[in-house]
Amino acid sequence: MTENTAPNAAAPGDEAVALAHRLFQAAREGDTVLLRGYLDAGAPATMTNAAGDSLLMLAAYHGHAETVQLILEHGGEANTANDRGQTPLAGAAFKGYTDVSRVLLDAGADPDAGNPSARAAAQMFARTDILDLLGN
Repeated sequence: MTENTAPNAAAPGDEAVALAHRLFQAAREGDTVLLRGYLDAGAPATMTNAAGDSLLMLAAYHGHAETVQLILEHGGEANTANDRGQTPLAGAAFKGYTDVSRVLLDAGADPDAGNPSARAAAQMFARTDILDLLGN
């Protein structure tokens, strides 16, 4: 038997799926070093998981401003909504991450995009510092 046909050998797609899971987890955890290595090597900054959450959405929702900046620098799109219509800025506003919100706004995030929008989320949860960033 060759290595590729061994009973316990991983299918080629399994490695790609495992890598994607590592990248999504790195975005959640703010592991900028790991992400930088893969993004510098050509991993797509716009990849999404089964729920439509991008690396940027996960980093923003979990409050990692440095990771958000890195993903944006590698082509992440500030206004891309997930399958529920939520944008990274709305996620950051919902969670109250002012620093993440600032990074996204500097990258051109639209505070009125998505459902609910970042503006609506900030109003709903009385995130006054984020509302101030949005110009309210």
